Amino acid sequence: MSFYVTIARYYDAEHQDKTDDLLMYSELATEYGGPIFEVGAGTGRVMFHLAKAGYEVHGIDIEPAMLDRGRRLADEQPVLKKHLTFIQDDVLKYKTDHKYPLVLVPYNGLMHFHDQQQQLKVLERLRKLITDDGLLVLDLPNPADAFAAQDSDAMIFEKTFLEPDTGHLVMQYSVSTLDRTDQLLRINWIYDEVGGDGTVKRTVAPVIFRYFFYSEVRLLLQLSGFTVEAVYGSPELDPYEDGCERMIVFARPSLEN
Repeated sequence: MSFYVTIARYYDAEHQDKTDDLLMYSELATEYGGPIFEVGAGTGRVMFHLAKAGYEVHGIDIEPAMLDRGRRLADEQPVLKKHLTFIQDDVLKYKTDHKYPLVLVPYNGLMHFHDQQQQLKVLERLRKLITDDGLLVLDLPNPADAFAAQDSDAMIFEKTFLEPDTGHLVMQYSVSTLDRTDQLLRINWIYDEVGGDGTVKRTVAPVIFRYFFYSEVRLLLQLSGFTVEAVYGSPELDPYEDGCERMIVFARPSLEN
């Protein structure tokens, strides 16, 4: 069972406080217009926000369990539904005649592509989807703190939330290891769900993320037909520097490619 099949019913409640990037996407949508293409759309966190502002958004995700939840939410909001297109497909193979002025890979999306061949292929695919004057946005973590931290096999408490379908309390933990050679972070997400009778059901969901360093991202983009326009350390567009949490890259198509 894939990671997102396992955690789909937890995802929206787990990320309900993840809103810090939405203003950035709104401002970019105002500047570049639509339609907007989102990679790793999931249940539609970013899509719904942009649709509320009237933008047409096409979101692709390989996991039907996530998209199904997004479609159900859209069915409950017909005014927004007309702006939303959920695409169940592998972005590495996806082809369309649409061209987009704004292409988004939000919140760690590129980290699911572990090897260089995949990374180049997805960026080359996005180069074909973007207009010549468009903008690509990659939102990634700054890897510096993770690579500098001391390794530990401790189980870390993350947060509590209510599972929306049942109202059950869920306590979330994580256990992680970092392979600094291959830049792979292996995480076991642990969800302890307290049922109505007080019993606890534990769900363990393993996932692997790949960290990127800025010089590596810049080269991957260059090889894929993009030029980095700017890099920021937060969704508020603070400088990318030591101690910042994020690595948000704005890239434009290289017209000579």
